[in-house]
Amino acid sequence: MPTYPVASYNKSTRLFALYQRLPRTKDKAISLTELMNVYGNNPNHYANERKNLENDLSSLNQIFNDIFHSDALMRLPAWGQNISGQTARFYIEPSFSIDIINEQTVFFWQMLANYTANYLPASFKQSISDKLNQLDRQDKTSFNQSRLGQWQDRLITLPSIVQAPKLDSGVLASIQQALLQNRQLQISYQKKWDDSVSEKRIYPRGLVFIDNMMYLTGFYPVEDHIDDNVLLKAHRNFAVNRIEAAEVTEQLVPDWVERNAFTLENLRKLGKLELNHGLKIGLVLKVQKYACQHLYERPLSSTQTITVIDDTWNEVRATVANTQRLQDWLVSMSQLAVVIEPAQLKAVILKRLESGMKLYTK
Repeated sequence: MPTYPVASYNKSTRLFALYQRLPRTKDKAISLTELMNVYGNNPNHYANERKNLENDLSSLNQIFNDIFHSDALMRLPAWGQNISGQTARFYIEPSFSIDIINEQTVFFWQMLANYTANYLPASFKQSISDKLNQLDRQDKTSFNQSRLGQWQDRLITLPSIVQAPKLDSGVLASIQQALLQNRQLQISYQKKWDDSVSEKRIYPRGLVFIDNMMYLTGFYPVEDHIDDNVLLKAHRNFAVNRIEAAEVTEQLVPDWVERNAFTLENLRKLGKLELNHGLKIGLVLKVQKYACQHLYERPLSSTQTITVIDDTWNEVRATVANTQRLQDWLVSMSQLAVVIEPAQLKAVILKRLESGMKLYTK
């Protein structure tokens, strides 16, 4: 707490001192007259200091609104209401803190660090580590002794078979800026199997995470059209690690990109956010009984049913999206499962398995 009256300090120090002095509960709300006991004690300047106190309280309220987007500094009656004939009283909303450091905050960052340890690029992981170090410096002992803090040495995430690709921090910053400011994006993009780099103008819509890959989803520039299906033909996904450069332009993304039909959730439902071969299929599998156990725990879809065929096999039925990831999973099941329906998918999986067998039998 300040040694001298609050009014004797410069404005930035006064505001911080006021934040410290204000009570944290409504029933202890304090009036301007009561605050003056600690704010100023010079009777010759009482009127000026009281006016400064009013201005400082207004400034503090504005800071909380602008920076923290919070109405943390409460006034009774509320800000903006006429207080004629009433005594205004002030307090800080109890759950608010400038640094917002508590057990839940630290626990969240630690869980984020563990969960994403092997899925994010090194630069992202370092930023999370830096945040944890900052939190540790502020109140390490107290947190370690808390109930949540005792979990930190009892959690670990095992790495993915393949690591996350490297991402360019400048590219990520431009993508973020374009998305948040609704700006068009100019990118230099290299396709997976192409040595050349092509320049593309994009209407960015959002970011998609699939396993440890990150994709920018959006549209090529086209004119607005009444038919959403026409606009969907311009939709594309771009692997962020293959974007070599990205520049935010001055042009805004057209309004049609923000239609409800093109929200990320609707694009997902339409099968536009990953490689797919048709939207929904009625999948029928014959799965070895012991291998079927994990499908009881982690079903393919909410419509999944499992029927016992005999002592060796179960039949699994589910309505699923026919994605590249589904096909990869079916190939990985190889000797444990057989696709019965649809016939076209069965032919695709058989062709991939036969191709793999040729590599091993040469």
